Amino acid sequence: MDNDVSAGSTTSIVGRLALGITLLAFGLGTTKVIDGVTTADAVSLAHYVGGVALFLVGLLALRDRDTATGTAFAALGALWFTWAVGAGSQVSDNAAGLFLLLFALVALSLALGAGGVLDQATYGLLCVSMLLLAVAGFADSDSPGKVGGWFAVAAGAVAWYAATAVLAKWPTALPRRAAGRGVTAAG
Repeated sequence: MDNDVSAGSTTSIVGRLALGITLLAFGLGTTKVIDGVTTADAVSLAHYVGGVALFLVGLLALRDRDTATGTAFAALGALWFTWAVGAGSQVSDNAAGLFLLLFALVALSLALGAGGVLDQATYGLLCVSMLLLAVAGFADSDSPGKVGGWFAVAAGAVAWYAATAVLAKWPTALPRRAAGRGVTAAG
């Protein structure tokens, strides 16, 4: 198995941890799987960890000329900050759905531009989560929102794994098969 653990700068590790924790808290709150825990309970964490810390980590990555990581974390930090500041405000379901749809477009761009499979998975799952949450907002329905919450939980778990794998020297890349291996020639 490929053990590609060199793909983790300090900023990418901290950013993945911040994103992972924020997504786990947000997703679990959205699913309401834990009694008494709702999305509103994730607001402070999303504001400071997902917003401020992630944005600062993005700026540090940009300073280190890590454009992909810097762009991802600065953009997601700004979006989490905006979500947290606006949470609880009286906005229409359509306005909330539009914000989530725009959030999904950013996540889609990040997924398409990500270099590693774990980052692609994190941003791809985040994109699906935000799309489902947008649909829930537009349709004023809880069901797609709960499914979207589970996608956020999955994205958070992948982001957490990506950071922890680098620290613990666990595999961060999928094993590759050599060309022709596993195929036998008929004799």
